[in-house]
Amino acid sequence: MTNRTIVMTGATSGIGAHALSHLAAPDTCILIGARGASTSRLPGVETLPLDLASLESVRGFADSVLARLDCTKVDALVLNAGTQSTGTEHASADGYEMTFAVNHLAHYLLARLLAPSVSDGGRIILTTSDTHDPRHFPGAPKTLDLDGWITPGGSRGAAYPASKLGNLLTAESLARQAEIHTRHITVIGFNPGLTGGTGLSRSAPAAVRTLFQALRPVFRALSVFRPSLYMGTPEVAGTALARLANGTTTPPADRVYASLVRGKLEYPDPSNLALSPAAQSEMWQRSAQLVGLPEN
Repeated sequence: MTNRTIVMTGATSGIGAHALSHLAAPDTCILIGARGASTSRLPGVETLPLDLASLESVRGFADSVLARLDCTKVDALVLNAGTQSTGTEHASADGYEMTFAVNHLAHYLLARLLAPSVSDGGRIILTTSDTHDPRHFPGAPKTLDLDGWITPGGSRGAAYPASKLGNLLTAESLARQAEIHTRHITVIGFNPGLTGGTGLSRSAPAAVRTLFQALRPVFRALSVFRPSLYMGTPEVAGTALARLANGTTTPPADRVYASLVRGKLEYPDPSNLALSPAAQSEMWQRSAQLVGLPEN
């Protein structure tokens, strides 16, 4: 008997893999999307093909999920996968800048396609980052520049924080939809904070990854004065993500942004841009056009 159903991206390594280890149970069906076969032997876990760099693959994954579940509702939709290309010239299968396409557009499309199948009282979680906020990261977006962000080579290094802003704007927009509110679906934009030991920067040179890990004590010391520099672990971030997904931890009723700060979940205000109704509307509408969906 299956009592819970969870759909996840980014569950094969790093934060997502640790979250998966907490969520998996004999009475839980977990469908994860991945480019290759999962080596997970956790109970109830099934892998379906998904390449987030292709909108066609995203649609195929959503179709496979719906076919696999038949009429079963999804208790938690966890959109956690992410990438950070070292060069902005990389393009997705659809011709968009790779980081923005994978992190934002693919997950926007999945949220739109699968949200109607989330159960009443269920949860939708999009993993974002405090790099979206100029208060924490100098390179964070201060205005929307969709044309620049989707163009390979046009984002001038802003692709990752822009994509994380996109995740948060999507979460804020979803949370304010009448149907989501009426059905008591909790929408969360989860910031795991600076986390070492993940696959996010796997394309970076080995020397850079080694230096990043070696500087962990320095980051932790500086975090006394600037908490966003605290370098956490995938284990702690994965545990927090699992608690948000299974309902063990619930944000305050008026909060969408859940931020892991020095290992503890807090619910601060995100950036002013993330809270802007105009920015939320523009990101939603332009994203719908880019992935080929109606705006509503």
